[in-house]
Amino acid sequence: MIFTPIQTTGSDERGFTAEYFHPRLGHHLIVFRKAGTVSGRHYHKGLSINKNPEILILLSGRCIANWREANGTIKHSNVVNAPTMMEIPALEWHEIIAETDCTFLELNSLSEHVADTFRID
Repeated sequence: MIFTPIQTTGSDERGFTAEYFHPRLGHHLIVFRKAGTVSGRHYHKGLSINKNPEILILLSGRCIANWREANGTIKHSNVVNAPTMMEIPALEWHEIIAETDCTFLELNSLSEHVADTFRID
């Protein structure tokens, strides 16, 4: 996985502003996860261009990202704090554990996600 911290462009008493660029158009998901929940535990083959790589932007909160090659055994882990963009290559099994309540942007549609999600027992 690739992790790119998103730089803030300004802040004041209201909070902060961050700016990023992405070339993907169309439908995107806004994902809200409660602390202690687990998402993923699957991989994508990259059948959809928006799943190769899959891009998640952690907007708020903190999570743990675990990943490995889909048929591999070596697991990697990273603590991720918002705001951070995560790029998950095709054929990489992944799971996201919300340490706090989290909000993500997922730069693909629900139909793309369903059509390109595979689980390993």
